[in-house]
Amino acid sequence: MKEIFGEAWPDWSDDDMRQIKQPIDFLGVNYYTRGVIRHDAGSWPVRAASVRQRSALYTETAWEVYPQGLTDTLLWVKKRYGDLPLYVTENGAAFFDPPTVEGDQLEDPLRVAYLREHVRAIHAALEQGVDLRGYFVWSLLDNFEWALGYSKRFGIVHVDFETQRRTPKASARFYSRVIASNGAALEP
Repeated sequence: MKEIFGEAWPDWSDDDMRQIKQPIDFLGVNYYTRGVIRHDAGSWPVRAASVRQRSALYTETAWEVYPQGLTDTLLWVKKRYGDLPLYVTENGAAFFDPPTVEGDQLEDPLRVAYLREHVRAIHAALEQGVDLRGYFVWSLLDNFEWALGYSKRFGIVHVDFETQRRTPKASARFYSRVIASNGAALEP
């Protein structure tokens, strides 16, 4: 990183290094997508550019839907850092949802499929020995995203930003069934 960022890269003190070497109780992993890249000398600072995958599904944020990457990431963390307790602290997708909802539910089949396949991916990691203690969908509510404002909706509960009315989406009902059945509801 120092080579990439040059003089903008800070010098870390010995005290900083001692502090970050402390044992931790668990590690939280956020996973949304993978990044397939190619060399691009003109792309500063890392000299790499994304390669869009043919036939792949992409979210509203232009992130590829790639559940296998979650399994791979959890297995990599286990291999690299040992049997550390892990939590998937963020995992979700922004798909189009209308600004307002008529009635008492909103169908969001792409988000349901995303959640189904990503929960299956964590199940695959569990079967391969990952000490996963919890999984958190991002996000419960549509909200303000730091880089995107209110333009993308990640929530499993729709929020009408004008009225603050909240409407559970089909993905909320699906995830509720998954939790209540301890995963048995993953089967279609």
